Amino acid sequence: MHANAAVINTFYQAFQKLDADAMAACYAPDVVFTDPVFPELRGDQAGDMWRMLTTRAKDFSLVFDGVDADDQQGRAHWVATYIFSQTGNTVVNDIHARFEFRDGKIVRHIDSFDVWKWSRQALGLKGLLLGWTPLVSNAVQAQAAKGLTLYRAGKK
Repeated sequence: MHANAAVINTFYQAFQKLDADAMAACYAPDVVFTDPVFPELRGDQAGDMWRMLTTRAKDFSLVFDGVDADDQQGRAHWVATYIFSQTGNTVVNDIHARFEFRDGKIVRHIDSFDVWKWSRQALGLKGLLLGWTPLVSNAVQAQAAKGLTLYRAGKK
């Protein structure tokens, strides 16, 4: 197994245990994280996002597979199942991750998933009817950013 594949495995094994500090330790200090909900987090923001999400996780489980990496990049597939706290709905989110590495650390992490599928599960009827629109996507991003800002402010 390539050393960078081992980093990916370590990251997701820590995620399975809701150990966000161990997850963040896999990141370089200047990491850039991107997904449909958090379009661009840099440095400590990325680790804090995982800390916020893991501390709020309810009925959480995660499986991962398809881990592959070389000297510069890697990938994985993961599925998270959890209760979305705002609605109490169960979400099964199927995610494809891409990574870039430098000196054995993740410097770029891009998660991709179907936002409409996620919003149908998380938001119910509203997500079914409007989850494909930029209106809902932008609202979800704004709420997530606000939550992360409040979480980070509470840490200080």
